[in-house]
Amino acid sequence: MLRLTEFKLPLSHPPEALEKALLARLGLRPGELRRFSVARRAWDARKRSAIELVYTLDLEVADEAALLRRAARDKVLARSLGPTPDTTYRHVAGAPTRATKRPVVIGTGPCGILAALVLAEMGFRPIILERGKVVRERTRDTWALWRKSVLTPESNVQFGEGGAGTFSDGKLWSAIKDPQHLGRKVLEEFVLAGAPEEILWVAKPHIGTFRLVQMVESMRAKIEALGGEYRFGTKVVDFVIETGRDGQRRLRGVVTEAGETIETDHCVLAIGHSSRDTFARLQDRGVFMEAKAFSIGVRIEHPQSIIDRARFSNFAGNKILGAADYKLVHHCGFGRSVYSFCMCPGGTVVAATSEEGRVVTNGMSQYSRAERNANAGIVVGITPERDYPGNSLAGVAFQRKWEDAAFIAGGGDYRAPAQRVGDFLAGRASTSLGQVIPSYKPGVTPTDLSHCLPDFAVAAIREALPAFGRQIRGFNMEDAVMTGVETRTSSPVRIRRNASLRSVNTLGLYPAGEGAGYAGGIFSAGVDGIRVAEAVGRDMAGLAVAA
Repeated sequence: MLRLTEFKLPLSHPPEALEKALLARLGLRPGELRRFSVARRAWDARKRSAIELVYTLDLEVADEAALLRRAARDKVLARSLGPTPDTTYRHVAGAPTRATKRPVVIGTGPCGILAALVLAEMGFRPIILERGKVVRERTRDTWALWRKSVLTPESNVQFGEGGAGTFSDGKLWSAIKDPQHLGRKVLEEFVLAGAPEEILWVAKPHIGTFRLVQMVESMRAKIEALGGEYRFGTKVVDFVIETGRDGQRRLRGVVTEAGETIETDHCVLAIGHSSRDTFARLQDRGVFMEAKAFSIGVRIEHPQSIIDRARFSNFAGNKILGAADYKLVHHCGFGRSVYSFCMCPGGTVVAATSEEGRVVTNGMSQYSRAERNANAGIVVGITPERDYPGNSLAGVAFQRKWEDAAFIAGGGDYRAPAQRVGDFLAGRASTSLGQVIPSYKPGVTPTDLSHCLPDFAVAAIREALPAFGRQIRGFNMEDAVMTGVETRTSSPVRIRRNASLRSVNTLGLYPAGEGAGYAGGIFSAGVDGIRVAEAVGRDMAGLAVAA
């Protein structure tokens, strides 16, 4: 099987044109091409008047050797034609027949789910602990905040089955390096759980919240059928760590809020980026962690039609292209950088706090991406050295300070502070909103966002918005709405681990995913969950750790 990359055709090409063009490009007669399939389909919209589809194709031909020899004489074809990679997933270990303590997975976001699944497939019967509720009960609690301003601290956008990614756009792509093709395992499991099959081949796959709910339930059922055990409403409040005669710290168990000690020698910490109390307990127990860079800013909303027109011109509304997205970066003259984050085409801005008396924003889309507004975080990069020096939890304190300010500015009832872009750029408070209707629920309060952000962030975003307007016409339109604050862009800590993926100073503890500082988003978190599960499996099976 061979793979051909960077094969381009016009956006409007008929289906039958693909095989005809492929035969012509490879110099094959129809009988010499036995079959082909689309491995990936992207688009190139750099020329808005001539948008192209960009294919990666897997093909079977009558004589591979002859085709490769011919391709070697064509420099362009030689660069794009080669063997199809083997993306088959193979387990690295199996559970030994001798009795062993069961591994524990804390958290049921994408990292925890994939870790639990792979451990269960290898026969290790993991115990999965989740502080929140099952996904459908969690969804009701989340809607109670959005509709009634009633927050349940352990069941919301951040906590509960499915993790924070359940209430997002459901993006399933990442720029991570994945030489083992673990991402293929993530996508294939999602398809088996009910995701549309197209996520296996479209360049920027996404799922949407409603489909994610169904998938999470399906994956839970599979894990349980393989011997995994879920315990919801089970918050881990402590860790039993012993120091041996050799001076090495070893995990011996975890303690739940109900007072139960679960003995284990292997624990996957897939706790998510908002488990601030767990971070504090780990610090108290001497687990090595450090403050990590993240970002702070706002959510911005525009009519989706403006983004579509700016990105796709006359092709706006094309079914293949769908709702347009964007990715923007601006490097300020005074050393700060501003960028778009977690862009949600045709989506909504949602209340994402997990703590009482604080306001946090995030973005969400359904699979259809059919809502009237586009939204994205517009955030400023920050670092512990420059912005929150101190101990490893200084970033948490920094987040809380601005979430508190947003709660007050919004009116003290979980409404969010909002401001028109025109008013923000002019340095005046908004007293009303314009043609762009904010989607945030339970509602917004027009105000001055400079009260909810550090001065440097205000200055940086004011410099960036006109620059973004030069890239996307209408981006800095007067009536675009900014809603604050966006603080949970990534974990404020990194729980350091070594080459074996264990904590650098505590054997048996495996920091994983976004909360530990090793992933960002559903896809990369799932990949990291698989990697950590493999490390646990190798150790439990007594196998050497792969280099």
